Amino acid sequence: MNLSYDAEHEVFRTQLRAFLDAHRGQFATTTAEGRPSPQMLAWQRLLIENGYAARTVPRAYGGFGADPDILCAQIISEELIRAGAPFPLANQGISMLVPTLLELGREDQKRAYIPPTLRGEMIWCQGYSEPGAGSDLASLSTRAREDATHFIINGQKIWTSTAHLADMMFCLVRTESDAPKHQGISYLLIDMTSPGIEVRPLRTMTGHSEFNEVFFTDVRVPKSNIVGERGQGWFVANATLKHERGMLGDPNMAEARIQSIITLMRDEQVDGRRLIDNPLYRDRLMRLQAQALALRCNAMRLLTAAAAGEDGGLARLVVKLEGCELNHQLDGLAIDVLGELGALYEGSAHLRAGGRWQRSFMFDLGLIIGGGTAQIQKNIIAERGLGLPREPRSVRS
Repeated sequence: MNLSYDAEHEVFRTQLRAFLDAHRGQFATTTAEGRPSPQMLAWQRLLIENGYAARTVPRAYGGFGADPDILCAQIISEELIRAGAPFPLANQGISMLVPTLLELGREDQKRAYIPPTLRGEMIWCQGYSEPGAGSDLASLSTRAREDATHFIINGQKIWTSTAHLADMMFCLVRTESDAPKHQGISYLLIDMTSPGIEVRPLRTMTGHSEFNEVFFTDVRVPKSNIVGERGQGWFVANATLKHERGMLGDPNMAEARIQSIITLMRDEQVDGRRLIDNPLYRDRLMRLQAQALALRCNAMRLLTAAAAGEDGGLARLVVKLEGCELNHQLDGLAIDVLGELGALYEGSAHLRAGGRWQRSFMFDLGLIIGGGTAQIQKNIIAERGLGLPREPRSVRS
């Protein structure tokens, strides 16, 4: 991999800096629990139009249509962090479903769903986990019977992020009741306004309800809403899971978080000394910066493999585990830098940044479990990545 920037890339960087300087007044954020604000939607459209978001998605599907370029992707993340600008929207629809549809969806599905999803106008949730099917996802029991034109869904999903906000769900449903468990599943796109869907929020230790239970009672889904072949949903689901792990271990988010912590360490003082000048805290920060750099280099390795049409192999398998654990360690450093203020929560007048770090510390602990627990990730790395023997299974008497 050649990581040197040529003249063309330096021109690209200069243009991006000029763009960010010109639009600094349009920087926007989205609320922690709500849909993207109108300002964030406008920012997302502006980034797409100029090739700084959805850069390689074809124009026919609402993207910018550029050829893949690892260094351009790196420059975009570097300059957004430098400017303190919001990153493009990243969520289950944009980061997980869009690449799945690009790979496996029909042409009509790509044209109908990708453009509004990229713009942040269509919010998606993921209907995978069930009360009896978490780590062993193929044991799911949400089922479909059918008539001439529709699947009729009954069952339950749980830990469904953003279901209370979503317009659509990509969902795993058992459509072939007599097939082996990995072969009888289909991947369906479900309108969340369909009659028979009930969403019940689950309040977590963050004090908020990011997750939900979703119940299906005779929910009718057109048969045309299947992605891939009938009964081949496990194959499609694993394509989506690959992108989910990449989203949860995004090095851009880790680097942006580090910059926020550096600012925090420069502002917070103990006995008149900035925390950034404390050797213990500075050493801890540098160790985490080294981990973030390793995550960044690993991401570039994966981009190189993807550009060559190759599977990332072991490099792909470590992303979720490393990224989620790194984020939680970064949250922990920020909490410690805040000192006694780090123990505050919600309505205190002395709360920093609206309690951002306290909430992230709680939420990111959950992500070490969500999307595949750390223990499951380690088994995947060992067995699929390193070729080690499978974990022994207990013998039932």
